[in-house]
Amino acid sequence: MSTVLGTGVGWRPEIAGDIERLPGIDWVEVVAENVCPDHLPAPLQWLRARGTTVVPHGVSLGLGGADRPDLARLVALAELAEALDAPLVSEHIAFVRAGGAPAAPAGAPRIEAGHLLPVPRTRDALDVLCENVRIAQSVLPVPLALENIAALLAWPGEELSEGRFLAELVERTGVRLLVDVANLHTNHVNRGEDPATALDELPLDALAYVHVAGGVERDGLWHDSHAHPVTRPVLDVLAELCDRVTPPGVLLERDDDFPEAGELAAELDAIRAVAEGARCHG
Repeated sequence: MSTVLGTGVGWRPEIAGDIERLPGIDWVEVVAENVCPDHLPAPLQWLRARGTTVVPHGVSLGLGGADRPDLARLVALAELAEALDAPLVSEHIAFVRAGGAPAAPAGAPRIEAGHLLPVPRTRDALDVLCENVRIAQSVLPVPLALENIAALLAWPGEELSEGRFLAELVERTGVRLLVDVANLHTNHVNRGEDPATALDELPLDALAYVHVAGGVERDGLWHDSHAHPVTRPVLDVLAELCDRVTPPGVLLERDDDFPEAGELAAELDAIRAVAEGARCHG
């Protein structure tokens, strides 16, 4: 059974003061690689002291890559989860590096993409992902949730839809799902994939929580910027999800061009309204 988280916001140092003062913040999510377990920022310590749940969200494991997960990264994520007394941790269904082990010969340099890259939806890629997820689960002290990512392209020769790919991943590993509705909208604009179809195929009983974020459309492509207001189409995808299941948690992400506290509060209110409206009509 998933932990009930409520309504949350991505914790960033630039808005730490606003987060402390905003009403109705049940939990926050931190970028795991930006926080040291033995030196937590004072605002995070204060939130934890008042009972706010903190969930680490990783960006560098690269569980969708051909290499096995780096043990040091896994141990660091595990230590952070314990330091925060987190009920779970999350990461992305993506690859972020290639080129062999860190000590590879000069002819096989290791390349860090600096970006979350989409995993081909093939059965071979699914086999690799499932094994990497099992390794991560064996090290982490709490449940792992994985997030669907936004993409600008689809790989040739894909064998599964996103929904079926994720459903088989859950069936084979027992991993939880972090559903990003903004990413479903992104893939609708950029790849023509219907968010409702994806939601129908997902095992929503495995839902851990939901991400909501803003973006912008330029030249026919949707950019998942996390630096723009949440748009109505993204809230509509959230409503579609909430018509199917009551999310254990919903979280607003913002990573740049941070708004004033009032605008942040208004976006959180809009998210709550969608989730509560779906429950009232369910």
